[in-house]
Amino acid sequence: MKIAVMGGDGFIGWPTSLHLSDAGHDIHILDNLSRRWIDTELGVQSLTPMDSIQERTRIWHAETGRRIHFNLIDLAKDYELLKNWLSEHRPDAVIHFAEQRAAPYSMKSDRHKNYTVNNNVSATHNLLNALTELNLDTHLIHLGTMGVYGYSTVGAAIPEGYLPVGIETAGGETVSQEILYPSNPGSIYHMTKCLDQLLFQFYAKNDSLRITDLHQGIVWGTHTEQTRRHAQLINRFDYDGDYGTVLNRFLIQAAIGYPLTVHGTGGQTRAFIHIQDSVRCIELALQNPPARGARVEIFNQMTETHRVRDLAEMIARISGATIAWLPNPRKEAAENELIVRNEKFLDLGLEPITLETGLLGEIVDVAKKFAYRVDRARVPAVSAWTRDIAATINHDPEGKRLKSVS
Repeated sequence: MKIAVMGGDGFIGWPTSLHLSDAGHDIHILDNLSRRWIDTELGVQSLTPMDSIQERTRIWHAETGRRIHFNLIDLAKDYELLKNWLSEHRPDAVIHFAEQRAAPYSMKSDRHKNYTVNNNVSATHNLLNALTELNLDTHLIHLGTMGVYGYSTVGAAIPEGYLPVGIETAGGETVSQEILYPSNPGSIYHMTKCLDQLLFQFYAKNDSLRITDLHQGIVWGTHTEQTRRHAQLINRFDYDGDYGTVLNRFLIQAAIGYPLTVHGTGGQTRAFIHIQDSVRCIELALQNPPARGARVEIFNQMTETHRVRDLAEMIARISGATIAWLPNPRKEAAENELIVRNEKFLDLGLEPITLETGLLGEIVDVAKKFAYRVDRARVPAVSAWTRDIAATINHDPEGKRLKSVS
């Protein structure tokens, strides 16, 4: 297939592009490289050294003989460029990663909130609008988030996208209907993914677009089979308080002798998936598109759930690291349960990679190798959800800040 990977320079987009190219597909990356500019804004860098996208694709071609094409296009702003590219290339599938992906970054300030909404929602709508205008029978796969469901404590299993409900009619009878599972976003970022869902429902219903929405858990891990092939193919790896995912952050903290930063009680239960499984799931979704005119296909793209404090205690046992219990910058319940249905991918043949000491060790090895690139000042999570919470944040978990003389 000819596949357009929107946001193919990113944390999931790059290994997905390599995985699908390796499988024989014709891959075209469309990206505005905004994630690299955000590194510059935040004054932080990927733990792993990253070459330019042009150099990355050159190395891939040298190693495999396969080309990955790169196009500098901003989906949120360059509508005509996007439409012209789609008209010329008419891809069989589009994989949409081109959104600002960090909840903490989306809550840093009013400017960051506006940027996240403008970028994410406009990018999604421009893509749907262009596909409709060009009458392309292209399968759109979108990387969403488990966060659209929120983190409730009702104790019931979260279904894959749709919830059966009974509605009482005016005549007193009860009729059954399936609705989108009620959204409960916990950040501006998560809210944009909820808005994406509504856009998908409309365009599938109104224009018969074929759409798959993947509600993904927190990604952990470093390598995929393809990124191991050459040092310059390595994926980006974020450790900072805005973009670093919780398990990867714990492992880096352990590797550099930094306290494991647990916020609040650590009773937040989260869904997780290894990065190798993430790219496999995207391939499975690609191979199983919905029919034209069908409703949006929704998968819960996760393989296991864990409580944050349990992860911290496990890594502390393995590494001897200490745990720092800090105020929570997020406005969320102190404790939550999370039961998730994920049978669809399992039925399609996914064999999940689960948390194992060996794989955790792999991350620690990477962290130790590149520890010289870590700016310890960027490790704490300090982007607060409200002004009141901001006043409680601990900016110095190591206790190294200079104290005034009393």
